[in-house]
Amino acid sequence: MEFNRSKLMWACFLTLIAAGMGFAVRGGLLLDWGEKFGFTQVDLGTITGGGLTGFGVVILLASLVTDRLGYKAILFTAFILHVVSVVVTVCATPAYDAGGKDAAYWFLFAGVFIFAVANGLCETAINPLIANIYPEKKTHYLNILHAGWPGGLILGGLLGYVLVGKEGIPWEVPLGLYLLPTLWYGFIVAREKFPASDVQKAGISTGEMLMEFASPVLLFLLLLHACVGYVELGTDSWIVNITESMTQQGFLLFIYTSALMFVLRFFAGPIVEKINPLGLLCGSTVLGALGLLFLSSVQSVALAWVAVTVYGLGKTFLWPTMLGIVGERFPRGGAITMGAIGGAGALSAGLIAGPAIGYKQDYNAAEQLQTQNVETYERYAAADAAGLWFFPAAPQVRGLDGQKVGVILDGGGPAATLKKDIAKLEQQNEAVPAVLSDLNQWWDSTASEHQGGDKGPVEEARIHGGRMALKWTAAVPAGMFVGYLILVIYFRMKGGYTQIELTEGEKKPEDDEQMPDE
Repeated sequence: MEFNRSKLMWACFLTLIAAGMGFAVRGGLLLDWGEKFGFTQVDLGTITGGGLTGFGVVILLASLVTDRLGYKAILFTAFILHVVSVVVTVCATPAYDAGGKDAAYWFLFAGVFIFAVANGLCETAINPLIANIYPEKKTHYLNILHAGWPGGLILGGLLGYVLVGKEGIPWEVPLGLYLLPTLWYGFIVAREKFPASDVQKAGISTGEMLMEFASPVLLFLLLLHACVGYVELGTDSWIVNITESMTQQGFLLFIYTSALMFVLRFFAGPIVEKINPLGLLCGSTVLGALGLLFLSSVQSVALAWVAVTVYGLGKTFLWPTMLGIVGERFPRGGAITMGAIGGAGALSAGLIAGPAIGYKQDYNAAEQLQTQNVETYERYAAADAAGLWFFPAAPQVRGLDGQKVGVILDGGGPAATLKKDIAKLEQQNEAVPAVLSDLNQWWDSTASEHQGGDKGPVEEARIHGGRMALKWTAAVPAGMFVGYLILVIYFRMKGGYTQIELTEGEKKPEDDEQMPDE
């Protein structure tokens, strides 16, 4: 049965546009969520990390059945969940009004998690589908496909820059706009015909697909892609928050690096033809490490633009090129091997990178502020110490309370927004929520008289925490370079890197007639 591969590519591209938009807007909303709901950086890192964890788990599980259920069923389920995620996430504000910080936390966590499940289903289907319909240049077309991700980041970043934090525009508005590409890809998926998978047509069983994991090379690639997830998804979930504190141009920097990725991914094919995929990955990791180190130490806005350029060039080709290598070297694994790669990256970003980068910020910001002025630290520290993963919380790691920091660093002047919100509620004869009342009492009775001496140290501590988190993250691409270099040497000893094809002899003739997505 005939299918239109251009329309299928466009639908797959739009799934990544939707994912990128939601991811970018959410990254820009972290400051607002911290200030509105009183979250620490660890709280915010756990919310974003939980979403990435769900993304990874779903990729791993769904990849086991994608080749049997069909690409269409997987993508239509993702469409439904993308819609549901918006509904759940926007319930955080009424939940906060009714049940406070903890209630808002769990609605945000659940909304982000459902969004990630939808993204995971998309990732499970689109990569093997594109490798299926463009067998002649898998790495090239996978890079083109994944230009949709930075394309979505650009749109989401622009929405965030124009709408996030603006008076009179609730945070729910920019978040919900990713439904536009979602509805578009859902319409295409519902109408179009999809091909059967390559492994299904070749008669390869699930057990034979799983046998691919007996290869040490594939296992090594899984480890390396876990590092890719840390560097790209993990860092990107924090990069707006960190660079906004450093430069007040976080959204613009994010949009710029996303634009670099968007353009460059269309040119991966010619680059790969000259230096092969592993050579491209070696160069990318060097630039990624240098860019993060540079960004962690810049003292001017102009140099920050240079640093993010280097970092952007470094991260551009990592994710899709790794998928291309797996598609080219392990085609018998179908969606399972590609899903394992994507799952490793997402799980690393969610379970390790998101919380770890948040923890590093909290730890170093707390240490800096305690060193400068312990009394200021006690005024702005969160009530409870934060642990990381299964390790117990260290008493000295009480991160800075996001609401209190928001009050002192308010762009309209310390406590300006807080006072305005309370005055508006009183004018409308509405009850002032207890959390706002308590925050206002804390400011008036404890913090306001010290604002002149507190603002500078609090701001410096916050920036210092972000810088140190970036510096520690730079060690990850540095280690990846060593890993890719080992693979370059390995394949050179084997006679060079080559693509493995599924031969026609493996295909069962009767399978050509099976179209599970009809």
